[in-house]
Amino acid sequence: MSRNSKKKLHAPASKAGKILTNLLVTLAVGGAYFYLTLPALNLQSNDFYSFMILLCVVYVVSALITSGFRGQKEAVSAKEQIREYFRFIKQQCLPVGVLLVVLLAAAMVGQVLSMPILRAGAYRDLLTVEDGEFAQDIGQISFNEIPTLDRNSADYLGDRQMGTLSDMVSQFEYSYDSTQINYQGRPVRVAPIAYADLVKWFTNRGSGLPAYVIVDMVTQEAKVVRLSEGMKYSFSEPLNRNIMRHLRFQYPTFMLSTPQFEIDEEGQPWWIAPRIIKTIGLFGGTDIKGAVLCNAVTGESQYYEEVPAWVDNVYTPELIMEQYDYHGTLINGFINSILGQRDVTVTTQGSNYIALNDDVYMYTGVTSANADQSNLGFLLSNQRTKETKFYNAPGATERAAQASAEGVVQDLGYTATFPILLNIANEPTYFIPLKDAANLVKSYAMVNVARYDIVATGSSVTQCEQEYIRMLSDKGVTQPEELPQTTASGSVAEIRSAVLEGNTYYFIRLEQESVFYALSAAENPLAVILNPGDQVTITHAASDTPASILDGYTLSVDGKAQSQAVLPTPQEEEPAPEDAPAPAASSSAFSESPLRAGIPPARTFISHAAGSA
Repeated sequence: MSRNSKKKLHAPASKAGKILTNLLVTLAVGGAYFYLTLPALNLQSNDFYSFMILLCVVYVVSALITSGFRGQKEAVSAKEQIREYFRFIKQQCLPVGVLLVVLLAAAMVGQVLSMPILRAGAYRDLLTVEDGEFAQDIGQISFNEIPTLDRNSADYLGDRQMGTLSDMVSQFEYSYDSTQINYQGRPVRVAPIAYADLVKWFTNRGSGLPAYVIVDMVTQEAKVVRLSEGMKYSFSEPLNRNIMRHLRFQYPTFMLSTPQFEIDEEGQPWWIAPRIIKTIGLFGGTDIKGAVLCNAVTGESQYYEEVPAWVDNVYTPELIMEQYDYHGTLINGFINSILGQRDVTVTTQGSNYIALNDDVYMYTGVTSANADQSNLGFLLSNQRTKETKFYNAPGATERAAQASAEGVVQDLGYTATFPILLNIANEPTYFIPLKDAANLVKSYAMVNVARYDIVATGSSVTQCEQEYIRMLSDKGVTQPEELPQTTASGSVAEIRSAVLEGNTYYFIRLEQESVFYALSAAENPLAVILNPGDQVTITHAASDTPASILDGYTLSVDGKAQSQAVLPTPQEEEPAPEDAPAPAASSSAFSESPLRAGIPPARTFISHAAGSA
């Protein structure tokens, strides 16, 4: 044998050998593709058709190579060359070629049969929408239930909290994959931690992820909850314990939505993977039918058509908004949705969450097809059951409300987050946290949905709500008796007065209390003749947190009615001689008022009773 001779690789000689080789190549490529992309083996999944078409193409290419096919040696046209390839496929790969044609035909027919133009009624009925009564269905939320963070701010606090843990920060990081849930009656966001990099995964994969992060949406408190046994299944796992890969191997035919991280009432971590179904034609009418619950620690999973009550996230906001858009646009048929657009409505851009009845509801506005600055009302949809109601509340869009809130604090440069819809004094109200450049919530705004010129701001939720309620009363939107109030009774310990914006106010402190109740002299003349030691009852603004000053509404002294006191008019007052001594502290309530002393109308307190500064 010549020294320069080269060994050549020979293709299998027998037909069976070639077929076996082609199948092995196809199996290897298909297995790698399936492991990486995880398509559902379901005829209603678009990914399944892509997967099968890829397998067919790989088999044909492998057959061309193993058969030594080179086409015609003599020069022929491109058209003749293509015919030669199809002739080869017909002879060598007929079953695969037929399967490829059938798959392409099925996909095309399925797409046509799923088009809204042919099934407008079915698309319209994907979502059942009932009319709701706002004041009845949505109770007035208490101070300790109002979420004051958006997702970005919550993730920022969670990441910052992770940075304070010296034993974790070098190995793990915050995942930024948080989910809003109701946990033990409070709105919170929970997120798993993740391996910092591939090396950290290799080092810690045996024990798993040791904790998750929970951020209270009301108090803005973030904490890391350590687990007795680490989570072995998550998105940060690159191999078989990756949560999507783990669920795909257990449920190969299920079309699954992206798993959401939640914790049950005992704090046990779970992955919630809603099962997707197609209800119209082959590919149309996306809906949810139950969910797979997977224990993040052990990997044990179970499919539930009726999910447990503690689960909060089954239907995503995007799916609910998509279904309502079909419902609103196709309400009078497909042609009307394009030409006349009579009664056509769509959802606005953006959504948020509301905690009601221990469930999480998705909120979004509803506007007409032609309007972009006003809403017709809004939707509330239960993310566990998909129970959906429409509330008729014409007014500003969420974006317009955000602009109104930012306009009030434009000198501070705060950015408005997407609003949360609340019931304040039976009025639909946008509640908007305002953030600074560092993504921290610095202030709050409340904007009336119907009248977005009514905008109240405050550095705390309590202060913002009290200012908003006062504005509603001043504008005639609500009556004073609708305002949240409570009473305080006791003996007067201290009285101070001040002139604010030209109006005289008396600040009264009772024995055994540190708070002052601010009462207008014009509305409560009895405050003028009040003395330390008098027994009084004061109706004042409710507050869930300690405050130094609260707005007072009415005052009664030993059963006396307001009409029994008459404020002195300027004509009734006699000027005092210039050399007359200063009056005693118990004399006229108007002595040494800020205006007479030359003090400008500001929050300046004047001594009025013994013991005051």
